[in-house]
Amino acid sequence: MPSIYEKYNLKQVINTSGRMTALGVSTPRPEVVQAAMDGMNHYFEMKDLVNKTGEYIAKLLEVEGATVVSCASAGIAQSVAAVLVKDSDWLLENLHVTPVENNEIVLPKGHNVNFGAPVGTMVALGGGRVVEAGYANECSADQLAAAITPRTAAILYIKSHHCVQKSMLSVEQAAVVARKHDLPLIVDAAAEEDLHTYYRSGADLVIYSGAKAIEGPTSGLVIGKTRYVEWVKRQTAGIGRAMKIGKEGILGLTCAIEHYLTATKESGAEMVAKMTPFIDALNTLTGVTARVVWDSAGRDIARTEIKFDEAITGIGTGELVNALKQGEYAIYFRGYKANEGIIEADVRSVNADQLNIVYRRISEVLGQENKA
Repeated sequence: MPSIYEKYNLKQVINTSGRMTALGVSTPRPEVVQAAMDGMNHYFEMKDLVNKTGEYIAKLLEVEGATVVSCASAGIAQSVAAVLVKDSDWLLENLHVTPVENNEIVLPKGHNVNFGAPVGTMVALGGGRVVEAGYANECSADQLAAAITPRTAAILYIKSHHCVQKSMLSVEQAAVVARKHDLPLIVDAAAEEDLHTYYRSGADLVIYSGAKAIEGPTSGLVIGKTRYVEWVKRQTAGIGRAMKIGKEGILGLTCAIEHYLTATKESGAEMVAKMTPFIDALNTLTGVTARVVWDSAGRDIARTEIKFDEAITGIGTGELVNALKQGEYAIYFRGYKANEGIIEADVRSVNADQLNIVYRRISEVLGQENKA
C-alpha cells in the first residue's frame, strides 16, 4: 500500500520551524488519536458533550469555565463576539448588521500582529474594532488606560513571540487596568505552555491552541470566568457556527490536556543537548556561525540560531531558505530574521538523524559538500 506521501504525491517535511500551522502544527500521541477516533465512531448530544467536557477540563485546570473551539483564531473571534453580544439573543443572530456602539477592543500597538492572519481580522470577525494603545515599541499601563473610552468593550493582550517584547506591560499590569475600568481582559496565549498563569494573573478569558504545546488535534481551548465562557459557548448559534469543532476534536483535545498535565516535557537543556552536535557541524562551514538562543517570549525553548555571512557564502539567506524547501525533503526553518542573514532551527519536532540531513542540505546548497 502506498504511503500518504506517495498516494497524493506529497513532499516529506523536516520541521525545524516549530509548532507551526503551515506544517500541520504537531503530531498527537497515540492516546489522543484513539480518543479522537472514539469520538468519530459515536453519537452524542453535542451541547451535552460541550458542557461535560468543559466542566471536566475546568476541574483539571482549576478554573471556573472551559470550552473547546476549532482553533485559537476562532477563540479570539468568538471571545470578542462574546463580550459584545453577552446575553442578547438579537445580537447573537444580527451581530454584523446591527450597529454596536461599544465595540472597541483595546490592545497594545505592538500586539497588533500577523500570526499567519491579522489579529485585527479576528477581532473584526467578532464584531469588534481594534484600538491600538501606545506605540509599536512601547505600551505602559498608563498608555493602555489612555486608549479606553466609553465605547471600549474589552482589553486584548497577545502573548506571543510574534509580538514586540520591548517595553510592553505584563499581563498582570493589563489585568489591573481592566479591573480599574471594569472591563474584561482577553489573553491570546495560543502557543504558550503554561495553562494556569494567565488565568491566575487576572485574565477573564484565555485562549490556547489545542494543537501546539498541548499536542492535540486541530482545536482551540478557551478558559476563564464562568460568565464569559458561557457567552463564548453561546456563539455556537452565532459566528461560532462557521468555525465549529467536531466531536473528535473535543474528545481528542480533552484527552491531550490530561496527558499534557502529567507528561514529562522536553526541557530547554535537553534541546540544547540534542542540537549541540548540529551546531558543532554547522560551525565547520565557511561563512556560517551557529549558537544556542532562547525563546524571545520567555518559554523554556532553546533553538539554534544560524547566521550566514552572505559576502562569504555568496548566496542570499532568503534564497538559501527557499532552496532548502526544494530538495528530497522540504526543510522549514524559522525565517523571521532572514533579511538579517539569520534563521533559527527549532529542534522539538526533529531527531538527530533529521538534523544530520539538515546539515548536509545546508552544506550542499552552500557548495561545501566536502565538509559534510
